[in-house]
Amino acid sequence: MSKRKKIVVKIGSSLLANSDKLTLRYAFMNGLMSDLAQLQREGYDIILTSSGSVALGLNMVGKRPEDAGILDKQAAAACGQPLLMNAYRQVASEHGMGVAQMLVTVGDMEERRRFLNIKNTMLRLFENDILPIINENDSVATHDLRVGDNDRLSAKVAQMVQADLLVILTSVEGLYDRDPSDPDAKFISEIEDVSEHLESTTGISALGSGGMLTKMQAANMAQNAGVETIIAEGIIERPLSSVLKNERRYTRCLVTGETASPLKVWLSNRLQVAGTLVIPNAVAAAVAEGRCGISRSDIFSIQGDFTKGDVLHVYDEGGTEIARGLTNFSSEETMLMARNLDTPVENVIGYKTRSDVIAVENILVLRENHLPLDAPEHDPKFVTPV
Repeated sequence: MSKRKKIVVKIGSSLLANSDKLTLRYAFMNGLMSDLAQLQREGYDIILTSSGSVALGLNMVGKRPEDAGILDKQAAAACGQPLLMNAYRQVASEHGMGVAQMLVTVGDMEERRRFLNIKNTMLRLFENDILPIINENDSVATHDLRVGDNDRLSAKVAQMVQADLLVILTSVEGLYDRDPSDPDAKFISEIEDVSEHLESTTGISALGSGGMLTKMQAANMAQNAGVETIIAEGIIERPLSSVLKNERRYTRCLVTGETASPLKVWLSNRLQVAGTLVIPNAVAAAVAEGRCGISRSDIFSIQGDFTKGDVLHVYDEGGTEIARGLTNFSSEETMLMARNLDTPVENVIGYKTRSDVIAVENILVLRENHLPLDAPEHDPKFVTPV
């Protein structure tokens, strides 16, 4: 992998698109691309995660952001993405920089092989001094199957390429301890524990799908991958280099603790729950101590439709998420094995195996520096008799 410093930059819709006219802010885009081109010449490898396709396409489908449903937004994304990329291409070429488009879905980021394919593509683009511009493929995304916002997507990308820094440019200077409009609000310049600041992160922009909450979630994902995060205002002149040279204030989210292996980091930073298991408290304690995997006899309940190789979220009886791990079986096989404990596994699923449902080496135990996910509220597919 290249020894050049890698920076992932995330740009939100509110910086790229005028909220009233739903047209591009060319002044900001020109300042951004000029800055990125200069940094590229100085030896940085840069990835841009960019929102904006939905906002730019809404005029073409005759909708406003507040009135658009999921089908309207999908159609708007299909209309707006060519406009966005054409603008990036034109502005970048004025500064002597080549760009490439990469549209991804949640499945691309969650399935290990596709995840690595995306990584390898970006590394090859770096070798040719081409700027990858990544966005979620909003034209096929739905509420139930999507990355959710480009803040967390940018953190996944930073994890993927083992970036040195994630910079999230937004419409405010950084994080405050309460609503910035409050005269008593205090600016927070440095964060170690993201969870301490979640209560002050409500609210989203008119055009964006996330707010400061998703930025904090992204910062936590980046922290766990060993990547420092900066949240700063997206100004027109030198929006990135002015931050790198410490010329204005911003919020810095530090990396704390020891970074896990790339596989364990990938396990921890999930964008979608493939499935869940609930296990007894005694087993949960043993799993948390790294003493065992999860066998079919350990399962209280199963939720979700998952396949072999998916990442499952593991909860104790009280609904606290304790771990995440790669499953060796599908949800159907897991249910059959858990329901028929007195029958040999090969007679239940049709082939011999000595594997646990989740092997101990494929489990990531959640520590204090991970933000857990609340247990799903839908009914489990299977509950063991107790």
